[in-house]
Amino acid sequence: MPNDMTVGADLIPGEGPGQVMPNGAPDPTINPAQPLRHLPRHLSRRQKAAIIVRLLLAEGAALALQDLPDSLQGELVHQMSTMRYVDRATLKAVIDEFVYEIEEIGLSFPGGLENTLSVLDGTISPATAARVRELSGVEIAHDPWITVSNTPIEQLLPLLESESAEVSAVLLSKLKTSVAADLLGKLPGQTARKIAFAVSLTSTIAPNVVARIGRSLAEQLSDRPAKAFDDDPSERVGSILNVSAATTREEVLDGLEQEDTVFASAVRKSIFTFANIPERLQPGDVPKVTKDVDQAVLVTALAAATGDLEPVANFILDAMSKRLAEGIREEMAERGAVKPADGDAAMNEVIAQIRLLETEGEITLITPDEDD
Repeated sequence: MPNDMTVGADLIPGEGPGQVMPNGAPDPTINPAQPLRHLPRHLSRRQKAAIIVRLLLAEGAALALQDLPDSLQGELVHQMSTMRYVDRATLKAVIDEFVYEIEEIGLSFPGGLENTLSVLDGTISPATAARVRELSGVEIAHDPWITVSNTPIEQLLPLLESESAEVSAVLLSKLKTSVAADLLGKLPGQTARKIAFAVSLTSTIAPNVVARIGRSLAEQLSDRPAKAFDDDPSERVGSILNVSAATTREEVLDGLEQEDTVFASAVRKSIFTFANIPERLQPGDVPKVTKDVDQAVLVTALAAATGDLEPVANFILDAMSKRLAEGIREEMAERGAVKPADGDAAMNEVIAQIRLLETEGEITLITPDEDD
């Protein structure tokens, strides 16, 4: 709202229509029964903001004032503490002006670097966002605990391991209970016990201390270099080898074993090939997979599953309805021998469908370390 906007004010005796004329006679221009008019008063922008906030709170509106910078929250509290009452004409004028300005807004921008980056999240690269933060050198204006709470557990865990038990206790106290429990469960027993005990000491901690801790943690998280790839290197190599020819896959794995046995082991765990279907796929999920695979492709994949892969074909067929399995077995017999290249291509299509359903949450694969 503009500063110094004129609105109704208190009655001032002896001025305005309806008052007594200098000679003692009533003002002939006005009906004596008409109420005295309100003379204008100049209200500051802060006063108008205080009036609107007080009105909304009186009407039961939920205002996220905690998202404002601390300085603005302090100014609002100070302004409201100096005000007493507002007459109806003044209130109506402030509301009318507020509504008018709201209706005149055609487009609004979030304001502030972090709020802008939040709006652009998903449309610009993480590297660009990190570079903008680094070049700007501005402090985070919004609640830093929002940034911390929205951080993946994998990034919060190193903070717990490097910070003191007292800081870690504040961090856990500001997170959702389920997230805090998950984090605590990933820590060594002794560390978890120290942090749990430190939580009991947070009852007297001052709000400004909690705010400083939040800003410090948020700054640490924002200083982390942007990652060009979201997934782990072993998972990327495993995804490539998943759809590679069997001979190529084994040659690469043998080479990795010679170069780095730890990395090779991680790659093997991330690989999911046709041979892994019985140990990774739930029998009840087989129909979900096969219904969206072209039957000719499925027949080719199963017909090519001979020798060591024959148990895989039997696993898939046994999980189907008896009638459908019999039909596919007949087609497999008619299909005869399958060229290795055609068999690999068909098996990879089946694997691709399994991975797709897993990504969409339709099925859940059994992890290699999970007990049967």
